[in-house]
Amino acid sequence: MSHSSTGKRPPRIGDAPLFKYSLIGIVLVFVLLFVVAPLAVIGEQAFSRGIPYFLETIADADTRHAILLTVITAAIAVPLNTIFGIAAAWAITKHDFRGKRLLTIVIEIPFSISPVVAGVSYLFVYGLQGLFGPALDSAGLKIMFALPGIVLASMFVTAPFVARELIPLMQAQGRDLEEAATSLGASGFRTFFSITLPNIKWALLYGVVLCNARVMGEFGAVSIVSGNIRGQTNTLPLHIELLYHDYNAVGAFAAASILATLALVTLVAKVLLERQGAGRRNRPQTLAGTQNSSEVTS
Repeated sequence: MSHSSTGKRPPRIGDAPLFKYSLIGIVLVFVLLFVVAPLAVIGEQAFSRGIPYFLETIADADTRHAILLTVITAAIAVPLNTIFGIAAAWAITKHDFRGKRLLTIVIEIPFSISPVVAGVSYLFVYGLQGLFGPALDSAGLKIMFALPGIVLASMFVTAPFVARELIPLMQAQGRDLEEAATSLGASGFRTFFSITLPNIKWALLYGVVLCNARVMGEFGAVSIVSGNIRGQTNTLPLHIELLYHDYNAVGAFAAASILATLALVTLVAKVLLERQGAGRRNRPQTLAGTQNSSEVTS
């Protein structure tokens, strides 16, 4: 007798109550030990000397400069990587050309290489003893141990984030809507802003949020190319390390609380964007496509 005829579901792996609750318990223990506990310690240590000392630490000139440099880096690297991600996703999903598979693999390389290795590689390319170093130096351009090097290293480690979110979505959507709009006389820019962008906006924002969080928290690659100059080329993660090495643990935790807060904000943003994405996926595609096509031709 089949399960469908009896109206009973087939047994699933882990349906036994003992196994199920044991598995949930193990996951909760790991989350508490490796996620919640470190965040709780950061908050407790940051305010261990009171709110006035916390504010004094954040108001310190070197800390403020580190925060500003981190924000400037993100303000440059994130938009550039967003443009790159959109262009890469568009090229891979909307066009056929030789080397498409290779391009996809190359985009994923930063996920496979240690950030420290990436930083060292940039030294050998743009440093004084590097491939382009002498030419840059003679032209009066300083890349390494300055803001350009920090931006380049940050862009390298975060390059795949936007493209990785867009490529699967744009592949699933196909080319029909764009081709229909083009056949009706819409320009490439009109097609992109009227059809493609509305259909990918939640995935795009999702990738931007992840990219921004990684840029602000990047340590390995930036530590190599920045030179760790206090008050000049130290981003916030590097400044936290300096405070800790100066035996100013409370100050280090106070500065680290800013990054921890960023992590929590990123988490909330991810949840909200995922909900928006789910809402769009529930919308009938034929209706959405018809609406977008009419907007282009109107």
